[in-house]
Amino acid sequence: MSTSIRNLSYSLAINEAIHQMMSEDKNLLLLGQGVKSPWYVGNTASGLLEKFGDLRVIDTPVSENAMTGAAVGAAITGMPAIIVHPRMDFMMYAFDPIINEAANWSYMCGGKSSAPVVIWGVINRKGEQAAQHSQALQALFAHIPGLKVVAPSNPVDAKGLMIAAIRDKNPVIFVDDRWLYNLESHVPKNVYEIPIGKAAILKKGKDITLVSSSYLLQETLKAAKQLAKEDISAEVVDLRTIKPLDKDLICKSVKKTGKLVIIDGGWKSFGVSAEISAMVSENIFSHLKAPIKRLALDDIPAPSSSVLEEVYYKGSKDIVKLVKSIL
Repeated sequence: MSTSIRNLSYSLAINEAIHQMMSEDKNLLLLGQGVKSPWYVGNTASGLLEKFGDLRVIDTPVSENAMTGAAVGAAITGMPAIIVHPRMDFMMYAFDPIINEAANWSYMCGGKSSAPVVIWGVINRKGEQAAQHSQALQALFAHIPGLKVVAPSNPVDAKGLMIAAIRDKNPVIFVDDRWLYNLESHVPKNVYEIPIGKAAILKKGKDITLVSSSYLLQETLKAAKQLAKEDISAEVVDLRTIKPLDKDLICKSVKKTGKLVIIDGGWKSFGVSAEISAMVSENIFSHLKAPIKRLALDDIPAPSSSVLEEVYYKGSKDIVKLVKSIL
Protein backbone atom coordinates (compact mmCIF):
# COMPACT_ATOMS: atom_id res chain seq x y z
CA MET A 1 0.00 0.00 0.00
CA SER A 2 1.06 3.60 -0.58
CA THR A 3 2.39 5.69 2.31
CA SER A 4 0.17 8.55 1.10
CA ILE A 5 -2.56 8.33 3.74
CA ARG A 6 -5.04 10.49 5.63
CA ASN A 7 -7.76 10.10 8.20
CA LEU A 8 -10.98 8.80 6.69
CA SER A 9 -14.20 7.44 8.13
CA TYR A 10 -15.43 3.95 7.28
CA SER A 11 -18.31 5.23 5.14
CA LEU A 12 -16.10 7.65 3.19
CA ALA A 13 -13.53 4.88 2.63
CA ILE A 14 -16.22 2.87 0.85
CA ASN A 15 -17.23 5.97 -1.08
CA GLU A 16 -13.65 6.51 -2.24
CA ALA A 17 -13.34 2.88 -3.33
CA ILE A 18 -16.44 3.16 -5.52
CA HIS A 19 -15.31 6.52 -6.95
CA GLN A 20 -11.95 5.03 -7.93
CA MET A 21 -13.43 1.88 -9.43
CA MET A 22 -16.09 3.73 -11.43
CA SER A 23 -13.33 5.96 -12.81
CA GLU A 24 -11.24 2.92 -13.69
CA ASP A 25 -14.05 0.90 -15.32
CA LYS A 26 -16.41 2.96 -17.48
CA ASN A 27 -18.93 0.08 -17.56
CA LEU A 28 -19.29 -0.22 -13.78
CA LEU A 29 -22.78 0.59 -12.47
CA LEU A 30 -24.11 1.46 -9.00
CA LEU A 31 -27.76 0.67 -8.36
CA GLY A 32 -29.93 0.82 -5.24
CA GLN A 33 -32.44 2.60 -3.11
CA GLY A 34 -31.26 5.99 -1.94
CA VAL A 35 -28.13 6.44 -4.05
CA LYS A 36 -29.47 9.88 -5.09
CA SER A 37 -29.77 10.80 -1.41
CA PRO A 38 -26.33 10.22 0.12
CA TRP A 39 -27.58 10.48 3.70
CA TYR A 40 -29.75 7.41 3.10
CA VAL A 41 -26.72 5.17 2.69
CA GLY A 42 -24.50 6.98 5.18
CA ASN A 43 -22.48 9.17 2.78
CA THR A 44 -21.20 6.09 0.95
CA ALA A 45 -22.77 7.45 -2.26
CA SER A 46 -21.77 11.11 -1.86
CA GLY A 47 -20.79 12.77 -5.14
CA LEU A 48 -21.23 9.67 -7.28
CA LEU A 49 -24.34 10.84 -9.11
CA GLU A 50 -22.81 14.24 -9.83
CA LYS A 51 -19.61 12.72 -11.23
CA PHE A 52 -20.91 9.70 -13.14
CA GLY A 53 -24.49 10.65 -14.05
CA ASP A 54 -27.82 8.88 -13.70
CA LEU A 55 -27.08 6.32 -16.42
CA ARG A 56 -24.44 4.76 -14.17
CA VAL A 57 -25.70 5.75 -10.70
CA ILE A 58 -29.26 4.50 -10.70
CA ASP A 59 -31.68 5.19 -7.86
CA THR A 60 -34.08 2.26 -8.08
CA PRO A 61 -37.70 1.77 -7.06
CA VAL A 62 -38.43 -0.12 -3.84
CA SER A 63 -38.34 -3.51 -5.55
CA GLU A 64 -35.41 -5.54 -4.25
CA ASN A 65 -35.99 -8.50 -6.56
CA ALA A 66 -36.20 -6.35 -9.70
CA MET A 67 -33.25 -4.09 -8.91
CA THR A 68 -31.00 -7.03 -7.96
CA GLY A 69 -32.09 -8.91 -11.05
CA ALA A 70 -31.19 -5.87 -13.16
CA ALA A 71 -27.74 -5.71 -11.55
CA VAL A 72 -27.09 -9.42 -12.08
CA GLY A 73 -28.32 -9.23 -15.66
CA ALA A 74 -26.11 -6.23 -16.39
CA ALA A 75 -23.09 -8.02 -14.90
CA ILE A 76 -23.68 -11.13 -17.01
CA THR A 77 -23.85 -9.06 -20.19
CA GLY A 78 -20.60 -7.19 -19.57
CA MET A 79 -21.50 -4.31 -17.26
CA PRO A 80 -20.19 -5.08 -13.73
CA ALA A 81 -22.55 -3.79 -11.06
CA ILE A 82 -22.77 -2.86 -7.40
CA ILE A 83 -26.26 -3.23 -5.93
CA VAL A 84 -26.78 -1.66 -2.51
CA HIS A 85 -29.45 -2.82 -0.08
CA PRO A 86 -29.61 -0.16 2.68
CA ARG A 87 -31.19 -2.76 4.94
CA MET A 88 -29.89 -6.29 4.57
CA ASP A 89 -33.23 -7.68 5.80
CA PHE A 90 -34.89 -6.86 2.49
CA MET A 91 -32.35 -8.82 0.48
CA MET A 92 -34.74 -11.68 1.26
CA TYR A 93 -36.87 -10.44 -1.63
CA ALA A 94 -33.90 -10.90 -3.96
CA PHE A 95 -33.10 -14.54 -3.26
CA ASP A 96 -33.85 -15.65 -6.81
CA PRO A 97 -31.36 -13.41 -8.66
CA ILE A 98 -28.73 -13.83 -5.91
CA ILE A 99 -28.94 -17.54 -5.14
CA ASN A 100 -30.52 -19.14 -8.21
CA GLU A 101 -28.84 -16.97 -10.83
CA ALA A 102 -25.68 -15.11 -9.75
CA ALA A 103 -24.29 -17.84 -7.48
CA ASN A 104 -24.78 -20.59 -10.07
CA TRP A 105 -24.02 -18.73 -13.28
CA SER A 106 -20.30 -19.46 -13.71
CA TYR A 107 -20.74 -23.12 -12.72
CA MET A 108 -23.63 -23.66 -15.13
CA CYS A 109 -21.63 -22.00 -17.92
CA GLY A 110 -18.58 -24.16 -17.32
CA GLY A 111 -16.58 -21.09 -16.28
CA LYS A 112 -16.99 -19.47 -19.71
CA SER A 113 -19.24 -16.72 -18.35
CA SER A 114 -19.48 -15.01 -14.98
CA ALA A 115 -21.60 -12.59 -12.94
CA PRO A 116 -19.27 -9.86 -11.61
CA VAL A 117 -21.70 -8.26 -9.20
CA VAL A 118 -21.20 -6.88 -5.68
CA ILE A 119 -24.31 -7.35 -3.56
CA TRP A 120 -23.84 -4.85 -0.75
CA GLY A 121 -26.07 -5.32 2.30
CA VAL A 122 -26.09 -2.92 5.24
CA ILE A 123 -26.84 -4.22 8.76
CA ASN A 124 -28.71 -1.85 11.07
CA ARG A 125 -28.81 -2.50 14.81
CA LYS A 126 -30.35 -0.97 17.88
CA GLY A 127 -32.35 2.24 17.71
CA GLU A 128 -35.49 0.18 18.42
CA GLN A 129 -35.52 -1.04 14.81
CA ALA A 130 -36.82 -4.46 15.87
CA ALA A 131 -36.91 -7.84 14.17
CA GLN A 132 -37.39 -6.88 10.52
CA HIS A 133 -34.73 -4.16 10.31
CA SER A 134 -31.81 -5.50 12.38
CA GLN A 135 -30.76 -8.85 10.97
CA ALA A 136 -27.15 -9.92 10.35
CA LEU A 137 -27.58 -12.59 7.66
CA GLN A 138 -23.99 -13.32 6.62
CA ALA A 139 -24.19 -17.02 7.55
CA LEU A 140 -27.18 -17.50 5.29
CA PHE A 141 -25.31 -16.26 2.21
CA ALA A 142 -22.08 -18.02 3.21
CA HIS A 143 -23.97 -21.33 2.98
CA ILE A 144 -24.50 -20.90 -0.77
CA PRO A 145 -21.90 -22.33 -3.21
CA GLY A 146 -20.73 -19.70 -5.68
CA LEU A 147 -21.01 -16.74 -3.31
CA LYS A 148 -18.08 -15.08 -1.55
CA VAL A 149 -18.86 -13.14 1.64
CA VAL A 150 -16.69 -10.32 3.01
CA ALA A 151 -17.22 -8.34 6.23
CA PRO A 152 -14.72 -5.53 6.93
CA SER A 153 -14.15 -4.20 10.44
CA ASN A 154 -12.34 -0.92 9.74
CA PRO A 155 -11.96 1.82 7.08
CA VAL A 156 -8.74 0.46 5.54
CA ASP A 157 -10.27 -2.96 4.98
CA ALA A 158 -13.61 -1.51 3.88
CA LYS A 159 -11.93 0.26 0.97
CA GLY A 160 -9.62 -2.61 0.07
CA LEU A 161 -12.32 -5.28 0.25
CA MET A 162 -14.79 -3.21 -1.76
CA ILE A 163 -12.19 -2.80 -4.51
CA ALA A 164 -11.35 -6.51 -4.41
CA ALA A 165 -15.06 -7.39 -4.55
CA ILE A 166 -15.65 -5.10 -7.55
CA ARG A 167 -12.69 -6.60 -9.41
CA ASP A 168 -13.76 -10.17 -8.67
CA LYS A 169 -15.28 -11.92 -11.67
CA ASN A 170 -17.95 -13.63 -9.61
CA PRO A 171 -20.63 -12.46 -7.13
CA VAL A 172 -19.48 -11.13 -3.77
CA ILE A 173 -21.73 -10.35 -0.79
CA PHE A 174 -20.31 -7.25 0.91
CA VAL A 175 -21.58 -7.25 4.50
CA ASP A 176 -21.64 -3.74 5.88
CA ASP A 177 -22.50 -2.57 9.40
CA ARG A 178 -23.82 0.92 10.01
CA TRP A 179 -22.29 0.91 13.51
CA LEU A 180 -18.89 1.22 11.82
CA TYR A 181 -19.69 4.25 9.66
CA ASN A 182 -18.16 6.88 11.94
CA LEU A 183 -15.04 4.85 12.77
CA GLU A 184 -11.93 6.65 11.48
CA SER A 185 -8.41 5.53 10.64
CA HIS A 186 -5.54 6.34 8.28
CA VAL A 187 -6.53 5.11 4.80
CA PRO A 188 -4.17 5.00 1.78
CA LYS A 189 -5.20 7.31 -1.06
CA ASN A 190 -4.18 4.92 -3.81
CA VAL A 191 -6.16 2.03 -5.26
CA TYR A 192 -5.40 -1.17 -3.33
CA GLU A 193 -7.01 -4.53 -2.61
CA ILE A 194 -7.41 -6.51 0.57
CA PRO A 195 -7.30 -10.08 -0.76
CA ILE A 196 -10.57 -11.98 -0.40
CA GLY A 197 -10.04 -15.09 1.73
CA LYS A 198 -7.21 -13.69 3.86
CA ALA A 199 -7.72 -13.00 7.57
CA ALA A 200 -5.44 -10.80 9.68
CA ILE A 201 -4.00 -10.91 13.19
CA LEU A 202 -4.69 -7.46 14.65
CA LYS A 203 -3.19 -8.21 18.06
CA LYS A 204 -0.74 -10.95 18.94
CA GLY A 205 -1.19 -13.01 22.09
CA LYS A 206 -0.31 -16.32 23.70
CA ASP A 207 -3.12 -17.31 26.07
CA ILE A 208 -6.24 -17.46 23.89
CA THR A 209 -7.37 -16.79 20.32
CA LEU A 210 -10.35 -14.48 19.73
CA VAL A 211 -11.86 -14.68 16.23
CA SER A 212 -14.35 -12.08 15.06
CA SER A 213 -15.40 -9.83 12.17
CA SER A 214 -17.22 -6.63 11.23
CA TYR A 215 -18.42 -4.42 14.12
CA LEU A 216 -17.81 -7.02 16.83
CA LEU A 217 -14.13 -7.07 15.91
CA GLN A 218 -13.94 -3.59 17.42
CA GLU A 219 -15.58 -4.86 20.59
CA THR A 220 -13.14 -7.79 20.58
CA LEU A 221 -10.18 -5.39 20.48
CA LYS A 222 -11.65 -3.50 23.46
CA ALA A 223 -12.00 -6.79 25.32
CA ALA A 224 -8.40 -7.75 24.53
CA LYS A 225 -7.17 -4.45 26.01
CA GLN A 226 -9.17 -5.05 29.16
CA LEU A 227 -7.88 -8.60 29.44
CA ALA A 228 -4.29 -7.35 29.04
CA LYS A 229 -4.75 -5.25 32.17
CA GLU A 230 -5.39 -8.53 33.99
CA ASP A 231 -2.33 -10.25 32.49
CA ILE A 232 -4.34 -12.26 29.94
CA SER A 233 -2.70 -12.18 26.50
CA ALA A 234 -5.36 -12.56 23.80
CA GLU A 235 -4.61 -12.94 20.10
CA VAL A 236 -7.24 -11.20 17.95
CA VAL A 237 -8.01 -12.57 14.48
CA ASP A 238 -10.08 -10.45 12.08
CA LEU A 239 -11.76 -12.77 9.59
CA ARG A 240 -12.21 -10.02 6.96
CA THR A 241 -13.70 -12.74 4.73
CA ILE A 242 -16.36 -15.08 6.02
CA LYS A 243 -16.33 -17.21 2.88
CA PRO A 244 -13.84 -18.51 1.96
CA LEU A 245 -12.50 -18.77 5.52
CA ASP A 246 -8.77 -18.37 6.09
CA LYS A 247 -8.51 -21.77 7.74
CA ASP A 248 -4.71 -21.79 7.82
CA LEU A 249 -4.37 -18.56 9.79
CA ILE A 250 -7.11 -19.48 12.27
CA CYS A 251 -5.61 -22.91 12.90
CA LYS A 252 -2.10 -21.50 13.21
CA SER A 253 -3.26 -19.11 15.92
CA VAL A 254 -5.20 -21.78 17.82
CA LYS A 255 -2.23 -24.15 17.67
CA LYS A 256 -0.20 -21.45 19.44
CA THR A 257 -2.72 -20.55 22.15
CA GLY A 258 -4.63 -23.83 22.56
CA LYS A 259 -7.86 -21.96 23.32
CA LEU A 260 -10.49 -20.38 21.08
CA VAL A 261 -13.43 -18.00 21.47
CA ILE A 262 -15.45 -17.09 18.36
CA ILE A 263 -17.43 -13.85 18.46
CA ASP A 264 -20.11 -13.49 15.79
CA GLY A 265 -22.68 -10.78 15.08
CA GLY A 266 -25.24 -13.29 13.83
CA TRP A 267 -27.26 -15.95 15.62
CA LYS A 268 -25.46 -18.79 17.35
CA SER A 269 -27.25 -21.80 15.86
CA PHE A 270 -26.00 -22.95 12.44
CA GLY A 271 -23.95 -19.77 12.06
CA VAL A 272 -20.43 -18.56 11.31
CA SER A 273 -19.24 -19.46 14.81
CA ALA A 274 -20.51 -23.02 14.37
CA GLU A 275 -18.64 -23.41 11.08
CA ILE A 276 -15.35 -22.16 12.55
CA SER A 277 -15.77 -24.35 15.61
CA ALA A 278 -16.35 -27.42 13.47
CA MET A 279 -13.42 -26.60 11.19
CA VAL A 280 -10.99 -26.22 14.09
CA SER A 281 -12.26 -29.39 15.80
CA GLU A 282 -11.94 -31.42 12.60
CA ASN A 283 -8.44 -30.22 11.80
CA ILE A 284 -6.50 -29.50 15.01
CA PHE A 285 -8.52 -31.04 17.84
CA SER A 286 -5.38 -32.39 19.56
CA HIS A 287 -4.04 -28.84 19.98
CA LEU A 288 -7.04 -27.65 22.00
CA LYS A 289 -6.43 -27.22 25.74
CA ALA A 290 -10.03 -26.22 26.53
CA PRO A 291 -13.45 -26.50 24.87
CA ILE A 292 -14.16 -23.97 22.12
CA LYS A 293 -16.54 -21.23 23.25
CA ARG A 294 -18.84 -19.09 21.09
CA LEU A 295 -20.45 -15.71 21.66
CA ALA A 296 -23.30 -14.80 19.31
CA LEU A 297 -26.87 -13.60 19.36
CA ASP A 298 -29.43 -15.69 21.19
CA ASP A 299 -31.87 -17.49 18.91
CA ILE A 300 -34.59 -14.89 19.11
CA PRO A 301 -35.51 -11.96 16.83
CA ALA A 302 -34.19 -8.52 17.72
CA PRO A 303 -36.36 -6.75 20.30
CA SER A 304 -37.83 -3.27 19.75
CA SER A 305 -37.30 -2.16 23.35
CA SER A 306 -34.10 -0.19 23.99
CA VAL A 307 -33.86 -1.84 27.42
CA LEU A 308 -34.00 -5.32 25.89
CA GLU A 309 -31.54 -4.30 23.15
CA GLU A 310 -28.87 -3.75 25.82
CA VAL A 311 -29.22 -7.39 26.80
CA TYR A 312 -29.68 -8.78 23.30
CA TYR A 313 -26.59 -7.30 21.62
CA LYS A 314 -23.17 -8.50 22.74
CA GLY A 315 -20.13 -6.38 23.52
CA SER A 316 -16.69 -6.25 25.08
CA LYS A 317 -17.95 -6.99 28.61
CA ASP A 318 -19.54 -10.24 27.40
CA ILE A 319 -16.32 -11.22 25.65
CA VAL A 320 -14.21 -10.56 28.76
CA LYS A 321 -16.60 -12.59 30.91
CA LEU A 322 -16.52 -15.56 28.52
CA VAL A 323 -12.72 -15.54 28.22
CA LYS A 324 -12.35 -15.52 32.01
CA SER A 325 -14.71 -18.49 32.30
CA ILE A 326 -12.26 -20.50 30.17
CA LEU A 327 -9.00 -19.34 31.76
